[in-house]
Amino acid sequence: MPVRQLPETIVNRIAAGEVVERPASVVKELVENAIDAGASRIDIFSDGGGRRKIVIADDGAGMTQADLALAVDRHATSKLDDEDLLQIRTLGFRGEALPSIGAVARLSITTRHAREPHAWALSVEGGDKSDVAPAALSHGTRVEVADLFFATPARLKFLKTDRTEAEAIREVVRRLAMARPDIAFTLAGEERAPVTWAAALPGAPGRLTRLGDILGADFRANAIEVRSEREGVAVEGFAASPALTRANALGQYLFVNGRPVRDKLILGAVRAAYSDYLPRDRHPVVALFVTLDSREVDANVHPAKTEVRFRNAGLVRALIVHALKDGLAREGRRTAANSASSVISTFRPGAAPPANWDWRSSPSYPVGGGAGFAAPSFAERTQATFDVGAPSADIRPHEIAPDLLDRPLGAARTQIHETYIVSQTRDGLIVVDQHAAHERIVYERLKASLDANGVQRQILLIPDIVEMDEATVERLVGRADELAQFGLVVESFGPGAVAVRETPSLLGKTDAASLLRDLAEHMAEWDEALPLERRLMHVAATMACHGSVRAGRVLKPEEMNALLREMESTPNSGQCNHGRPTYVELTLTDIEKLFGRR
Repeated sequence: MPVRQLPETIVNRIAAGEVVERPASVVKELVENAIDAGASRIDIFSDGGGRRKIVIADDGAGMTQADLALAVDRHATSKLDDEDLLQIRTLGFRGEALPSIGAVARLSITTRHAREPHAWALSVEGGDKSDVAPAALSHGTRVEVADLFFATPARLKFLKTDRTEAEAIREVVRRLAMARPDIAFTLAGEERAPVTWAAALPGAPGRLTRLGDILGADFRANAIEVRSEREGVAVEGFAASPALTRANALGQYLFVNGRPVRDKLILGAVRAAYSDYLPRDRHPVVALFVTLDSREVDANVHPAKTEVRFRNAGLVRALIVHALKDGLAREGRRTAANSASSVISTFRPGAAPPANWDWRSSPSYPVGGGAGFAAPSFAERTQATFDVGAPSADIRPHEIAPDLLDRPLGAARTQIHETYIVSQTRDGLIVVDQHAAHERIVYERLKASLDANGVQRQILLIPDIVEMDEATVERLVGRADELAQFGLVVESFGPGAVAVRETPSLLGKTDAASLLRDLAEHMAEWDEALPLERRLMHVAATMACHGSVRAGRVLKPEEMNALLREMESTPNSGQCNHGRPTYVELTLTDIEKLFGRR
């Protein structure tokens, strides 16, 4: 078959296959055009998941008659002053969106520029362009797309249900609305009540207002402001505390120079920053905005412009990690436990008695059938359910220094089940998981020792010999240098054993066999691409778990108070290394709510 030049209509449909993937792609391109036109208000309407109709109306600058006639031609754009693709300051720049949409749908554009005496309209159906004609419109631009993919019916088979496509449109608008809180957005159609996000004030408060409107009150309540800047690159935004997590990474919203993107580099940086706070199967909720010179980022690497490439990717990653870690450290004791509602919601009030309930059948009915209330005792068969045993440790009120009640974590009152410390503050009580709390303390000490002058070691008088299978021994010996940085010195002791010669002083007396087996299990999951720093932190976390106060150990009053004071001075003490809260807090108001006093 000889080589031939394809017709313009076929070329446009091929291009549309890249730009117009689904109805949400159409909405994205048209809303970006409205933003580039300087709109302060954008209204979006869709029907049939965007298949039947999409309408975008804005109050932007509009187009002149000549611009409108040229706008639907391929690679015609007003957004590039010259031919330098590294000076892109707008969301769109290729001039492909309108001709691509017009090639596969029925496109109608009505627009009015301030210099024009009236509006102008133009339509494109399956690539056939009409003449520009006078129209009625007060200002801005109105774009209507009907019968999407009518010119390429095969594409309709790849679309999902109307509900799914409508949700994709909603997600696109949400992302663009987060990027521009200064613009008012209204999303309507799909037999739903219209949703309006009013324009917010400039600065961080306005941005948080918009993020709270879109991501919900939970995000607003748990949001931590983050900011970092260096060498002309700024990272700012809001990150949720570890109290608010998701089962996937869909709650991570990333923007580069106002453009919503999905960048693996940034997602990896977010994951690294939260690694000390969250379990492996949970993901943080963040909205980060990266601002840098347009010459330092290439937005022309993806047909839909959803990916970017940084000239100095290492700097961007370091700034994101620093900004998030700094913000999280600043709010180190802020956990899910600090949310009174989350604690109260775990309590379930007892069911109301049935209408035919007979009080004489109550377990508390006086023995003797109610002849008198002077009976020697009451039936308390069901009260055994509430028997938690005697406290493991007890501190009488007169033994507490008054100033301890003013401390953030209060004064220790008792220990229950040899696992939980109950402390009292001026306006409530706190329950501390002693193992989780001490685990975080040991972990932060190990990290601080590593950063300072190395972890102090203790030489074992008699080395511990731990027997393992040969593959596990090879894995441990192969990582011996990394383990040595944390004071754990191991060496091969025959084909199926390891000799432990030194252990970290911070851990005290530890079960070497159990520690090595846990380390070996974690190492089996590592891959060589995992940075050394992350591998070291995994080692430190495992060691901290083994070197901390175990559940089941009885603590003296002074030990409990010492643990509380150490928590107050330790960064990130609100969560253990696995992301679980180290304490829960109930204010007196919360307790009164539980008992119906408020």
